[in-house]
Amino acid sequence: MALPAADESLWFRRFHPRPEAEISLVCLPHAGGAASFWFPLSELLPPTVEALAVQYPGRQDRRHDPHIESVHEMAREVFEALEPLAAERPLALFGHSMGASVGFELARLLEAERDTVPAVLFASGRPAPSRHRSRGIHRLDDAGIISELQLVSGTDARILGDAELLRLALPSIRSDYKAAETYAYRPGPRLRCDIVGLIGDSDNRVAVEEVASWQEHTSGSFRLEVFPGGHFYVGEQKAAVAGVIADTLRAYTARDGLPID
Repeated sequence: MALPAADESLWFRRFHPRPEAEISLVCLPHAGGAASFWFPLSELLPPTVEALAVQYPGRQDRRHDPHIESVHEMAREVFEALEPLAAERPLALFGHSMGASVGFELARLLEAERDTVPAVLFASGRPAPSRHRSRGIHRLDDAGIISELQLVSGTDARILGDAELLRLALPSIRSDYKAAETYAYRPGPRLRCDIVGLIGDSDNRVAVEEVASWQEHTSGSFRLEVFPGGHFYVGEQKAAVAGVIADTLRAYTARDGLPID
């Protein structure tokens, strides 16, 4: 497997390189999440779609990099890192939880500054930008944050059960929660790209109607997909999610005259 360029390796992981793919799917993790969260989904995507899993600073192999505590700043950093890759092929974006907010701001930057309209924004497990709210998790003590992680089951159980790993992970988790919870939507033009909202039917952190409100933020089409499962249904329903991605992007390539075989 060819190694990525040095700058690319900071921000993106190609777990399953597909040089002949027709679309790149930029996958943005949740608060406290890492690029590895997307490995199972990447594996299930069709040969026509290559996942670029984003690695935020402050975790795993980037644990010594300064944390970013702003969704807007995170989107800007990903946008700049994506510059060398944007000409490869069309882009689609998939963001889960906090990653959906980062994806929204990234789509805005792509459309406004590069005149690049993403194929689709998949916004998963996150209220629409205009319905953002904070639960104040980032202001809790360590025990409070750990309790939240246990409730939503979004952190590797091995980390929650290992005091040393948890000690190393908590700073990035806290900074991500701060970014997610202090995010402020800035009114502006609707996105031109299509949006697909996704949610688990038992999500105890986000309501279906909050995800349905993403339709207010696009002049393109909107579709809502509801899956069995909780806030991290993506892991439980990865095959079904991969199917929605594949079908949606297949329709995009057919509509825009790209090859689909």
